[in-house]
Amino acid sequence: MPKINGNEIRPGNVLEHDGGLWVAVKTDHVKPGKGGAFAQVELKNLRDGRKLNERFRSADKVERVRLDQKDMQFLYEDAGQLIFMDAETYEQVQLDAEILGERRPFLQDGMTILVEFYESEALNATLPQKVTCKIVETEPVVKGQTAANSFKPAVLENGVRITVPPFIGQDEMIVVNTETMEYSERA
Repeated sequence: MPKINGNEIRPGNVLEHDGGLWVAVKTDHVKPGKGGAFAQVELKNLRDGRKLNERFRSADKVERVRLDQKDMQFLYEDAGQLIFMDAETYEQVQLDAEILGERRPFLQDGMTILVEFYESEALNATLPQKVTCKIVETEPVVKGQTAANSFKPAVLENGVRITVPPFIGQDEMIVVNTETMEYSERA
């Protein structure tokens, strides 16, 4: 595994630190008036979700870990565990449902998502950036209402509340950005 300097840590990097695997969530480079510069890094444990704030000086060496990525198909949820299948080998993997956090409602049956592995251990899952959803509840469309930045509340079929432009009506299919959890376009 390659070693990197403490000031080269970027958000999204996976590091081996204190005997565990951690992902850098936020990095902040600080140059105090007295003493050397350092990187203040917020880390999240990939196995148990613990958070940690750590300071790394530029002279500190840290192990950077590369995760293997595989596209897997979502099968079902069982007792708080999400079950995924490799389409080539038919091997099944389970991950804790909490791994997706607030994006969990966007996971649909049969959806292909990116699962990250360290050696043979599944650690993380990433949804596609855009997902198609149906609107089940919103205010009716008002003709001629084309104000530039006006949005109205809507409820999706998965129960998530978002805001949509005024020309979008009930029972329409829209594309939602899963990273920002916002309306993207009509489907």
